Amino acid sequence: MTGNEFRFFLSCDINLPVTFRIERLEGNLPFPKSPNSESNGSAEDGTAELYVECALHIDGAPFGLPTRTRLESMGPSYCWNELITLTAKYRDLTAQSQLTFTVWDLSHGEGLIGGATIILFNNKKQLKTGKQKLRLWAGKEADGTFPTSTPGKVPRHERGELERLEKLVNKYERGQIQRVDWLDRLTFKTMEKIKERESLKNGSSHLYLVVDFCSFEHRVVFQESGANFVLPSPIASTNDIVIVWDPEVGKINPSEHKQLKLARSLTRGVIDRDLKPSSNERKSIQRILKYPPTRTLSGDDRQLLWKFRFSLMSEKRALTKFLRCVEWSDVQEAKQGLELMGKWETIDVCDALELLSPVFESEEVRAYAVSVLERADDEELQCYLLQLVQALRFERSDKSRLSQFLVQRALSNIELASFLRWYVAVELYDPAYAKRFYCTYEILEENMMKMGAGANGEEDGFKRWQSLVRQTELTAQLCSITRDVRNVRGNTQKKIEKLRQLLSGLLSELTYFDEPIRSPLTPGVLITGIVPSESSIFKSALHPLRLTFKTANGGTSKIIFKKGDDIRQDQLVVQMVSLMDRLLKLENLDLHLTPYKVLATGQDEGMLEFIPSHSLAQILSEHRSIISYLQNFHPDDNGPFGITATCLETFIKSCAGYSVITYILGIGDRHLDNLLLRNDGSLFHVDFGFILGRDPKPFPPPMKLCKEMVEAMGGAESQYYTRFKSYCCEAYNILRKSSNLILNLFYLMAGSNIPDIASDPEKGILKLQEKFRLDLDDEACIHFFQDLINESVSALFPQMVETIHRWAQYWR
Repeated sequence: MTGNEFRFFLSCDINLPVTFRIERLEGNLPFPKSPNSESNGSAEDGTAELYVECALHIDGAPFGLPTRTRLESMGPSYCWNELITLTAKYRDLTAQSQLTFTVWDLSHGEGLIGGATIILFNNKKQLKTGKQKLRLWAGKEADGTFPTSTPGKVPRHERGELERLEKLVNKYERGQIQRVDWLDRLTFKTMEKIKERESLKNGSSHLYLVVDFCSFEHRVVFQESGANFVLPSPIASTNDIVIVWDPEVGKINPSEHKQLKLARSLTRGVIDRDLKPSSNERKSIQRILKYPPTRTLSGDDRQLLWKFRFSLMSEKRALTKFLRCVEWSDVQEAKQGLELMGKWETIDVCDALELLSPVFESEEVRAYAVSVLERADDEELQCYLLQLVQALRFERSDKSRLSQFLVQRALSNIELASFLRWYVAVELYDPAYAKRFYCTYEILEENMMKMGAGANGEEDGFKRWQSLVRQTELTAQLCSITRDVRNVRGNTQKKIEKLRQLLSGLLSELTYFDEPIRSPLTPGVLITGIVPSESSIFKSALHPLRLTFKTANGGTSKIIFKKGDDIRQDQLVVQMVSLMDRLLKLENLDLHLTPYKVLATGQDEGMLEFIPSHSLAQILSEHRSIISYLQNFHPDDNGPFGITATCLETFIKSCAGYSVITYILGIGDRHLDNLLLRNDGSLFHVDFGFILGRDPKPFPPPMKLCKEMVEAMGGAESQYYTRFKSYCCEAYNILRKSSNLILNLFYLMAGSNIPDIASDPEKGILKLQEKFRLDLDDEACIHFFQDLINESVSALFPQMVETIHRWAQYWR
């Protein structure tokens, strides 16, 4: 028996809806003659309008509402091939859960064809998967009581050769029978002949419904929620192998666990205080401390850290690793772990974020993390605010220490208050955590309304809260305008005219606000109205609005408002660009990045800061090269390529910065329309629909560096291109130093609904981790990154190599 026999999931752990696919009906329908069949014609021509009604029954009682498929009238082989997702989840099921299927014919009134019932778990308590062929009981509605009177499973004594073969095919499709291509082809060909022979011999005495149940990576075994054991199958008197599902299999060996308990005995505490690691043990500990936050500690790693826990208390980096090796289910060990945590050298803010991840459930540990966060200033806290709001998902209480901390800091900073309110408001759409986020929203509202006027003349809490509420009212009006503009028939110019007409007429109150509103993108700025003549619409499917707002200080603020697009992923990427820009500047490296502001105001709406710029596609179309475009704004006959040295330096630095960042974040779908260039030479990226290595185009190059960018630096042999590579390597090594911070922030986003993270959080974060090459030192990383650049650039220029050809195609 292979090790795979012992890999399984417990049904109580699967928080997914019950899903299956209703495929087709097999056999010939009996068409009853009806009095009005002549006028109807459906019975005469052999077609019918069929649908399948399916319902879940738990312990003989209906659970949830029945679900119907669409009508299918393409006879005689009726094929729905429709995916059905029930409201019930696998963890809700019991061992006696059944699905009922009843086929109805609407072409003869509400004619009943037949029904069948199938129990979801077999006699070994395993969830049934793959295709199931259910025999319908003609003229009977499916019975959901237990035991059922309409079992879909064909009795053993009635099974023919065809049923036996179909059962084997089901096992083959689930991977339980080895595939041998040449033999499989012969087998299936023979099976088709048997099927034809059986069909002719038996006629059409029975109807069958084929249903395909969802498959999992491993078998799913029934276990009630909260139970700590699974009843084994009754041992038969035959020689069959009996599989006993033991939940302990795959976990730590019981004898090893006992040995660890003895080795970690609390009575050894006095001895452990004086223990010092040897040279080899010290090297092993340093290796463990360099592990990324996503890596699980092995048994030996945990044992080593626990053994030398007292000598590690002065090493602040070791605290998060030590807390991972504490056996929190052991009351005494947990108590000692918390005592040591209180005496440990205080950790940095970036490491405290790790303690708010779902790995740490202890409320004391999470409260300690919050106490460390209290040392961060408002600017640093705002860098992590998006992730801290997501961390509320992992709190055990609706009124947690983290929630109270965020609200308290927001009360003293209107920008934090505005962003906290928006981040929380957007998460209210998630039904699983709506209550928790709503509680934080209520606490923020209640505390802000109680605030008095500030000592420096600031408005009181009520007025400040109302100014934030008016932001929501403004976005609701912008949504309405977007809908009205989309409904206008005609080209983009007609839609622009409609927009300006609305702002000047029916919605003229938006031209001059009764009271100034805090800008959602920059809450420190008060906006007083929209300028209709300077507002426009982008030419795209969603018709985003480009609006110019007047500000209280006499200036203007330009924003883009999008409705119909989830921009939460863009919001995350731009936040990371802003954070990385901050990290680089702290090391005195300014790469002239453009972290424009993005704010999601709903699941499918949001605002973006408008940065005056042109896409590389437009620039190359009108000016043929980047350099000739920049010569229009920064000409210098004595400068490199006829432009000022400052402009060229800005271009080189911004190219380097975004090349490194897009590589680390695995940003895909790069083309000349989403690379923008400002008049001062700053290049920046927009539109982040694909991140963490996902890309809709095949064969993406390692780095998103297009040929036109290299040509603007004088080509791959120029001194300016060498400077570009130098900036890339320097930026890469600086950001590698903060890899733990970046990984922790993404780890906190694991529970969010951001598409490229939600699809597979673990895989996405591992991809991000790989990009940092934590196995290399700084010098080795310089060589690695230079090779990466050279590899990507060589692919941009014509060479007779297939891979290079593919990468060149990527940019076309």
